[in-house]
Amino acid sequence: MLRQSLLLFLLCASAFTARADYWQQEVNYEMQIDFDVENHQFTGRQQLAYVNHSPDTLSRVYYHLYFNAFQPNSMMDVRSRTIVDPDRRVKSRILALSENEIGYHKINSLSHNGRPVQYSVEGTILVVDLDEPILPGESAYFDMFFNSQVPLQIRRSGRDNAEGIDYSMSQWYPKMAEYDHEGWHSNPYVGREFHGVWGDFDVEISIDPTYMLAATGYLQNPEQIGKGYGNPAIENTPPMAEGEKLTWHFKAEMVHDFVWAADPDYVHDRLEVEGGPELHFFYQKDVATTWDQLKPFAAKCFQIVNANFGKYPYTKYSIIQGGDGGMEYPMATLVTGKRGLNSLIGVVVHEAIHSWFQGALATNESLYPWMDEGFTSYAESFVINRLRTSPSYNPHAGSYIGYLNLVESGFEEPSSTHADHYNRNRAYGTASYSKGAICLHQLGYVIGEETLMRGMRRYFETWKFKHPTPTDFKRVMEKESGMQLDWYFEYWINSTKTIDYGFELEGQSLTLKREGLMPMPIDVVVTYKDGSQVYYYIPMVIMRGEKNENWYGSAERTLLEDWPWVNPTYNIQLAQGADQVATIEIDPSYRMADVNRRNNYYPKPKKDKKAEYGAYGANLPGSLD
Repeated sequence: MLRQSLLLFLLCASAFTARADYWQQEVNYEMQIDFDVENHQFTGRQQLAYVNHSPDTLSRVYYHLYFNAFQPNSMMDVRSRTIVDPDRRVKSRILALSENEIGYHKINSLSHNGRPVQYSVEGTILVVDLDEPILPGESAYFDMFFNSQVPLQIRRSGRDNAEGIDYSMSQWYPKMAEYDHEGWHSNPYVGREFHGVWGDFDVEISIDPTYMLAATGYLQNPEQIGKGYGNPAIENTPPMAEGEKLTWHFKAEMVHDFVWAADPDYVHDRLEVEGGPELHFFYQKDVATTWDQLKPFAAKCFQIVNANFGKYPYTKYSIIQGGDGGMEYPMATLVTGKRGLNSLIGVVVHEAIHSWFQGALATNESLYPWMDEGFTSYAESFVINRLRTSPSYNPHAGSYIGYLNLVESGFEEPSSTHADHYNRNRAYGTASYSKGAICLHQLGYVIGEETLMRGMRRYFETWKFKHPTPTDFKRVMEKESGMQLDWYFEYWINSTKTIDYGFELEGQSLTLKREGLMPMPIDVVVTYKDGSQVYYYIPMVIMRGEKNENWYGSAERTLLEDWPWVNPTYNIQLAQGADQVATIEIDPSYRMADVNRRNNYYPKPKKDKKAEYGAYGANLPGSLD
């Protein structure tokens, strides 16, 4: 039965959004899994209730079959072997998998509303042709029987990872593809990101009783599980007959995916964060010392993000040793655990923050990875900086340096490129992580830092449990700032045009020059030899507004006439002549991603790398305290 509260939520959703016609699909999964740890295989039954909230009639549906990617000559295998700069974790490893190491999903039967339907498997996509279309507003019921083999762990999901974790079970079940205002998102899996339908999961996993499980959602039968899970008084698994399996029962409401992991050697600890949530830690004993040190940092992370970006919407979050690095899932993350403390804190903070930008906001990270990875990277640097006893002046320095190096290489591609279709992994990583983080930090330069942070909280409250697009984010920031910002995203996200401003000083005339193709509002701080400072702020005409901020302390703020962006130069008459000027600097805050900062200063700096990056290089984050 579909949850009535979810239906009520969906009916009321448009009242809180920037799009009055917003709708989203709905799923309700019930799965029973019988797992064989000897053969690394499982059989499953999946009953799926699907509600078509769209205005469209659906005559076909699609499922993702992610495990099928882990077979020789799959699209993921070929892509990994032919891209210019392959992921070092993949390369040709899929090609070398044997029959008992590959992954697969085999669909044994599928019915729609009680009647068998025709389907075909096309790599990692199951194509289902419906005899009875799903009309707008109607519910459909699918009943599937399937069996699967868990691949040797290569990328994110799989068995026997490098640290000895038996099962990292992500993207492990046939998953209904998302259908939204852009249509079906039935992209083949070639190793990038994911997208899913909001709904509920009710999952039962029967497995060898020696295993400890961690998962999305809330355990429903802790008294049967034992092992101290939910009941510290129970030390051991209850007595069981030989060969009998233990069933773990989890439920999760309003999530768009379900992950679990299993290992017989997991240690399970809990920590209640003041203000929530309860954190769960699953790890092996050989990393216990570092993971014990991690716990207070993880708790502080949730407190900082709750206060600055919006309240985490669930009461539980699990940090699980597994996978091949770090990867986010609803209410949980898989991270490799054999790391130094700083590295462990960094990866956990990053993946935990995904709980806001992917777990709760759930942008389509295949289409808009910069909204997920980039915003998460921005918030990660924000949080890490507040975990230090000596905060950095510019905690986002690394993002700027990564972006500037890519521009210098000539390999940059627009951030609007679909995640699967970048020519280089490096271009994808920089456009999504570094340039996405700069998008926010630089937006703070455009609209003001306080306005940005108010906007981030408004964005979260407006769009959580939905699927916001770049336009939805832009509109929130426009409403919060009172400015028009279409130009900013058109240049920064949809193009590779760069920012470069310089100036010439002659007498009392300061002539600013737009050398690059991307226009920006300009901050200029002039310091005279008598110690006085003037901060000149020049908005652009197309902004239709200005920020209310003085980042530069005691400098006198002078608002100048708007700069029409088509004009290559802009003149300022200084109060004193050049002979009385000590220094001039464009954007002393280092929030503007100017690709050539050597022409931002008077007197001119030396033309070395450190001077070119200025405060970027001088303020790279140091060790955590």
